[in-house]
Amino acid sequence: MAHHHHNDPHRHGDGDIDWAEMAHLLESQAELFTPLYEHALSWLAKEVTEPGLIVDAGSGPGVIACLFAETFPGARVVAVDGSEPLLERARARAERQGAADRFGTVAGELPGVLGELDYPADLLWASRSVHHLGDQSAALAACAERLAPGGTLAVMEGGLPARFLPRDIGFGRPGLQARIDAVEQDRFSRMRAELPGAVAVVEDWPALLASAGLRHTRSRTFLLDLPAPATDRARAYVIASLTHTRESLAEDLDADDRAALDRLLDPDDRASAHHRPDVFVLAAHTVHSGVRPV
Repeated sequence: MAHHHHNDPHRHGDGDIDWAEMAHLLESQAELFTPLYEHALSWLAKEVTEPGLIVDAGSGPGVIACLFAETFPGARVVAVDGSEPLLERARARAERQGAADRFGTVAGELPGVLGELDYPADLLWASRSVHHLGDQSAALAACAERLAPGGTLAVMEGGLPARFLPRDIGFGRPGLQARIDAVEQDRFSRMRAELPGAVAVVEDWPALLASAGLRHTRSRTFLLDLPAPATDRARAYVIASLTHTRESLAEDLDADDRAALDRLLDPDDRASAHHRPDVFVLAAHTVHSGVRPV
């Protein structure tokens, strides 16, 4: 599933994540982050010229897959995901933007499902899906195998935790988001450790891509900078994200931080995220790519 573990609407809880239940949140987040994805895609487009087949491995509701269809009007795009309800949304989106005739979906779990694709991909994209697989090196090798000679594998992993609020919000202990990040990091490590066949690796993505047999590895980080005062859409995303934090991480935060989150989420409180003038969204996502030798 396409997603990230920093200030992300579907956090790594214990046990399985119901991605379909997260659909609306996943979609609104991806839509808000579209400027960042557009920059990443135009960076990739300099290397990948006129691809015939693009595969989005862990596509979720298809926001990025549809951006690929837009960026590369000659390409066929296949969205791959474990959740059929999310793929339904992806197909509906492709239909709305007039790309349905060159847009396909395949339901199944990564990386095995990649074996079901008809022919090699010129570009295989995996946005925050690899870190859900126990053996990340094996997953990258499986992805690399599906590339045409000269094809590109691009993974979006890492970057920086998002920020929505000033360090001192006027109540509670300053640094609330930094403490939430620390809890998330612990959760993320636990999630990774509990995955079937989990293998610990140094998360040096260019090195991992090289060990999967790819050349010309490179990395670039893309910024989403939506300054205060936040638009209604950005504010809604911040509220949804903080609500998810409150629901999924509450027991790992201390009472003061829980109380601060409650205030931030109270629509009747003028100092809440619903009303404050200083709400913003600042995030950075990193893309790592490598090319299969010809």
